[in-house]
Amino acid sequence: MKKAVYAVFDTNVLVSALLSKRFDSPTVVLLDYVVDGDVILLYNEEILAEYKEVLHRPKFGFDEADIQTVLELVRSGLCIDRTASNELFLDEEDAVFYEVAISKDDAFLVTGNLRHFPRTYRVVSPAQMLEIINFMA
Repeated sequence: MKKAVYAVFDTNVLVSALLSKRFDSPTVVLLDYVVDGDVILLYNEEILAEYKEVLHRPKFGFDEADIQTVLELVRSGLCIDRTASNELFLDEEDAVFYEVAISKDDAFLVTGNLRHFPRTYRVVSPAQMLEIINFMA
């Protein structure tokens, strides 16, 4: 059995997965890995609140059952405190995702907006996260 990978998903990863029509898109595959226990999501209450708010935006039109399924999936992960960093962010609301990710030594932040976060091996795109998972298998 392979070792599970810890990750924080930026909100755009969840939105992309729910919007995708392709079962093989990287964001959908990552959610499947969460369901299978190969990826353990890290979050805190701030992240969970953002997920709730964004997923309920009318412009997306997500089904309430799908939103609740995703939120339960997140809650099945590990709720941890954030570790303050000295990094600067284009949007300070992004800091919580990075700071929760760096709170666990072997965790990654998965985002579709790499330019919004510090350039480090721990901040990866969905496709890069799949490469990491496959490498560890």
